[in-house]
Amino acid sequence: MRVATFNMQNLRLRAGRLDGARDADGAPDGSALRHDDADRRLGARLIAEAAPDVIALQEVFDRAALDFFHDRLLAPLSELRYPHRVCLPGNDGRGQDIALMSCRPLAEVKGHAALTPRDLNLEAPRGMNPSHPVFRRDCLTARAGALTLFVCHFKAPWPRARKAWAVRRLEARAVRRLVERRFDDPASALWLVLGDLNDPMDGPEPAIAPLLPPFSVDLLARLPPDERWSWHDSDTGTYGRPDALLASPALAGRFPAARPRLHRAGLGHEAQRHHGHRFAATGWHRPHASDHALVAVDFPGL
Repeated sequence: MRVATFNMQNLRLRAGRLDGARDADGAPDGSALRHDDADRRLGARLIAEAAPDVIALQEVFDRAALDFFHDRLLAPLSELRYPHRVCLPGNDGRGQDIALMSCRPLAEVKGHAALTPRDLNLEAPRGMNPSHPVFRRDCLTARAGALTLFVCHFKAPWPRARKAWAVRRLEARAVRRLVERRFDDPASALWLVLGDLNDPMDGPEPAIAPLLPPFSVDLLARLPPDERWSWHDSDTGTYGRPDALLASPALAGRFPAARPRLHRAGLGHEAQRHHGHRFAATGWHRPHASDHALVAVDFPGL
């Protein structure tokens, strides 16, 4: 089984067309719209090239956008079909929801957007109402065969970094609690936390520390440090690794050779750290598939 995660950067369907991989509508002259169709075709090509059996997606506005993307853009390019598709409403006011596409049937699909700190017996950080939802988007869980997935998109580290850190820490604790409630012995079960955890990983202590070793095995840590980056910010030139594949000790132990592959062919040329294959249609900033790479890992025979 090949499992992947990809932040699609605002996949939204409006008036019969998809918005591009952009964070805002851009200039009033409509110039931001120029590359929208090319962006989404690059995203479809990226997924088709990676050919995952199951892919977790972030920043998908709704099921209609997901279906339109799959049927109109991805299906004509890929030998694989993803008949099992999920996109549940989350807590993001802009509609940036979490989605799953799978070649295999998905079981026990469940969203957790409504969970509060009280529901999970967790202490809310200072200034947060314990009756408000824990997750800024959701934690979408599903089982694909023997593997249970916990798909996440945590709070970004802005505009107030310290407050955002506390929110991400709570989200990480909540996901850990969900794993612990799901399995009597989490270390011996087969599960994977994946998605955009939005953690810079460069502070004195990562906000997502409750999910990190020894609770899990960070599969990206199996790559050399300079190969782990999965995101580039065009405004600041920053590179980061917000995208994560955190495997249970049992899953990582069963597949000791499983090393993630980062598919960066859809990144714009401004991401100059990438010296490998890049789609010919990519521009300096746009067109691009996203500001994130697609991250995939193989679990043969699972």
